[in-house]
Amino acid sequence: MFTYVKKIAVIAPLIVVPLFGTIINVPGEQPTIQAGINAAASNDTILVAAGTYQENIHFHEKGLVVASHYIVDPDPMIIEQTIIDGSSPMNPDTGSCVLIVSDSAYTTADTSAALIGFTITGGTGTKWLDEHGAGLYREGGGILIQYLSPRIRHNIIRDNHITDQTGVTSTGGGAIRCGDGNPDIANNIIAFNSALYGGGIVLNYTGANVRNNIIAHNSAGDAYGGGGGLWILENGTHPKILNNNTIVYNSPGQYATGGGIRFWAASATLRNNIIWDNEIAQILQTGGVVLITYSDIQGGHAGEGNIDADPLFEAQNLYLSMNSPCIDGGDTSAVYNDPEDTLNPGYALWPSLGLLRNDMGAYGGPGSTILPDVPSSIEEDKTLQPPNDRILLWSYPNPFEGRINIRYEIPSGHSTVRLIVYDIAGRRVRDLTNNLPAAAQEASVLWDGRDDKGNALSSGVYICTITTDKGNENRQVMLLRE
Repeated sequence: MFTYVKKIAVIAPLIVVPLFGTIINVPGEQPTIQAGINAAASNDTILVAAGTYQENIHFHEKGLVVASHYIVDPDPMIIEQTIIDGSSPMNPDTGSCVLIVSDSAYTTADTSAALIGFTITGGTGTKWLDEHGAGLYREGGGILIQYLSPRIRHNIIRDNHITDQTGVTSTGGGAIRCGDGNPDIANNIIAFNSALYGGGIVLNYTGANVRNNIIAHNSAGDAYGGGGGLWILENGTHPKILNNNTIVYNSPGQYATGGGIRFWAASATLRNNIIWDNEIAQILQTGGVVLITYSDIQGGHAGEGNIDADPLFEAQNLYLSMNSPCIDGGDTSAVYNDPEDTLNPGYALWPSLGLLRNDMGAYGGPGSTILPDVPSSIEEDKTLQPPNDRILLWSYPNPFEGRINIRYEIPSGHSTVRLIVYDIAGRRVRDLTNNLPAAAQEASVLWDGRDDKGNALSSGVYICTITTDKGNENRQVMLLRE
C-alpha cells in the first residue's frame, strides 16, 4: 500500500476527484475489486488495474473511491480497458454490476462514495423492494443506488439488460437506478442498455445532478410511459438538474411514447442539452414542473434559448461539427462557459468549440472533457451510415503526441481532393495534398504535427479539412506536446 500524490494532466480540464486514505491496489494487493472493498475502511481508495473483472460488487455502505487508473492518468482508453462484467452473478436476484446502497434514509447526504473510470457491462438488475410501497421490482442493471449520493463519473455503462420479470412488478433502470439520494452522474457514456422503463436511467424520488453525459441507444418497454433515455418520477429532497447532456437515439416500447425522457409528476431543470432523434417523442411529461432552457430539442420546446435544429454531429463520438448550431448556443451566463484554451485566449478548449459561451450537449460547459470512444455500434447505426454523397473523415489517435493517422472516404464522382490542416484561428499550417494517392476514393495519410516549413507546432486544436470539387468535411484534432 502507498500514499498517492495527485497527478494533473493537461487534457483534463476537470480533476476527477482527489484520493485520500489508504490505497488498495487490485489485483496487486487484493485479487478482486470486492476483496479490496472488503479489506478497506471508509475514505479508502480501491485502485484497479486494467483488465476484465467478472464481479458484482457491493460497496457495503463504505464511503470508498473505487476507480481505475484513469484517476491517475486520464487517458480515456483506460476506461475501455478496465471492465466490470456483471453477467455471472452468484445470485440471479442480485445481478447489478455495482450496488451502492444503504438501509437508512438518513444517509442521503453522504457523497463519499465514488465509481470512476470503468466499463460497466452485463448487469441484469437486482430484485428490489420499492421503498415507497410500490412492491418488488428488478432494477439497476449497471448500477443500483439507494439512500446515498455517490459520484458516478467517467464510465462507459453499456449493454446491461434487465429481462427477467419473475416475481417482480416490472423492471427499470437498465444502466442506473437511483432512489432517495442525490448522485452526481457526470461525463459517462450510457448506451445500449434496456429495461421495461427507464432503459438508461431511473430517478425515483431522488435528486440528481446529471451532466456532460452521452445517453444514447437505450431502450425501454411499455411500462409507465417508457423513458428510453431517462425515466424520472416525483421529487426527492434535492433538485433534479440535467445540464449539457447529449440524449439521442433512445426508444420506448411499442405502445409507450417517452423515447428521450419520461417525466412523471416530477420537477426538474434542464439546461444546455441536446435531445434529438429519440423515437416517438423527445420528452413525455405528465404533471410536475419541468423548466427547459438553452437546449436543442427536435420538434421544439417552450423555454428561453431553446432551438429546433439538426445538431450536425461529427462522424465520431458525437462531437459537434464546425457548422453545428449548438456551438456557442447555450446559456449566456459566464458560470456555464466552456473551459478556455490557455494557448488561444478567448477560445474554448477542445472538445468544446467556438468561443467561450456554452456549447449545448455533452462536450460543452465547465464540465466538458474528452470522453472515451462512443461504442462503435452507435457510430455505425447513426453517424457512419451517411447519404451516398457524404465525405467521411476520421483521425486516430486523437488527441495525439507524435503522429496522427488521417483517413478519408469520398463518394464516386468526386475529384480534385485536397487535405489541409488549419489552426483554430483558420490559418493554414500544413498542406497534405501531395501526400495523397492519386484518384483514390479512400486513403490515409500520416501527419507529424509539423507545419509546411517543418516546424513543430505547439499543443492545441487543429482542423483537418478535406475538400473535393463537390464538398468538404472537417475534423478537429488535438496535438499534445510535453
